[in-house]
Amino acid sequence: MPKMFGTDGVRGLANKDLTARLALDLGDAAVRVLGDAGTKDNQPEGRRRALVGRDTRVSGDFLASALSAGMSAGGFDVIDAGIIPTPGIAYLTSVLNVEMGAVISASHNPMPDNGIKFFARGGFKLPDEKEDEIEAVLGEDWERPTGAGVGRVSHDQNTATNLYIDHLVSTIAPLGDDQTQPKPLKGLKIVADCANGATSVVAPEALRRAGADVIVINASPDGYNINKNAGSTHPEQLQAMVKATDAVMGVAFDGDADRCLAVDEDGNMVNGDQIMGILARAKQREGKLKHDTLVVTVMSNLGLKLALKDMGIKTVETAVGDRYVLEEMLKGDYSLGGEQSGHVINREFATTGDGTLTALVLCNEVVKSGKSLKELAADFPQLPQTLINVPHVDKKAANTNARIQAAVAHEEELLGDSGRVLLRPSGTEPLVRVMVEAATQAYADEVCTRLAKVVAEELAL
Repeated sequence: MPKMFGTDGVRGLANKDLTARLALDLGDAAVRVLGDAGTKDNQPEGRRRALVGRDTRVSGDFLASALSAGMSAGGFDVIDAGIIPTPGIAYLTSVLNVEMGAVISASHNPMPDNGIKFFARGGFKLPDEKEDEIEAVLGEDWERPTGAGVGRVSHDQNTATNLYIDHLVSTIAPLGDDQTQPKPLKGLKIVADCANGATSVVAPEALRRAGADVIVINASPDGYNINKNAGSTHPEQLQAMVKATDAVMGVAFDGDADRCLAVDEDGNMVNGDQIMGILARAKQREGKLKHDTLVVTVMSNLGLKLALKDMGIKTVETAVGDRYVLEEMLKGDYSLGGEQSGHVINREFATTGDGTLTALVLCNEVVKSGKSLKELAADFPQLPQTLINVPHVDKKAANTNARIQAAVAHEEELLGDSGRVLLRPSGTEPLVRVMVEAATQAYADEVCTRLAKVVAEELAL
């Protein structure tokens, strides 16, 4: 059987792949694996607690109820925080005395999809081994608690949201000795596209409390419009609004607000690589970039790495997925990392990617540097990149086929230091992604087309 947990929890079409029954079973299994209290007379010793949140999808209502039911039946008291960004649950799991957190969201996916992901005590995503343990006991019968041993479910969205917003604002505007809140973004006119998702309340409020003049779009979730022609996957409306309102910049979130992309004053996109470059340089300047290193994935643009090298900043590469970025950050004690897609992990303040936090610190750097976002991003030029998906192939042989490897080596020799080749088998489909970066778009297209042809010929099913 294929693994149930993917790179970011369990995902699927809500009420078909991801049913109320599965959510119930996942809650039931998670308390058995993640509960760390002792037992006495086969009953839990002390009250164990879990935190549950969700994005704005209509299916989140029944899935949250089912997940909470599974957890409470297993003896956990469940705090339902309602609609809140994924990183909000991660943060609250790290500061409240709870054994685990859970988020019901399919992030940037279309509305019909949904997902469930867990955070362990401390607010960190689960390692593969823990997910495997949950999957191993899924649906098994066990001696569930009875009587006073069963858990309660309480609902407190306001407290959870306000605690999280207080934390976000404090990252760039810590309270003074007189308990007044500074306004570091005062006078900064920005547009925020909330994707009709989980940060529709949080991001506008946090940015305004930090002093920004915020024009908000796509912050009217109705259960059905999450990510629909909005947010980081559809930034066209944001680009137009920034230009139409003479804003100095714009920020775009995805449905659960764990990622952020930006737009400069001319409406040009500023991607996750450029944002990471800007923030890495800022941290280096302040002496907070540990080991002068930024953690990136194999998909990050070579232009970012070359620019950082000139600034004395090293890069460490991981597989695609913010969980792998975080694992490397923890292993090497690094302070900043992320993905081209806009997941940025700022370990000074967070245990996972946080789009609203990224927006705040990026806006703060624009103010502190005295430069526009366009000027800051220009220091991290992106090499032209071409990506071709080659379907219906034996993806497992991509990295062992002799002719393919020879073709890649030949092209890499021709590209030299001015480009690179990446072959990446899909994690879920029978396809291989061929990515090429080169000095010009025409040459990137040419090399990528040649290699995709070889892959298709050699690995055809």
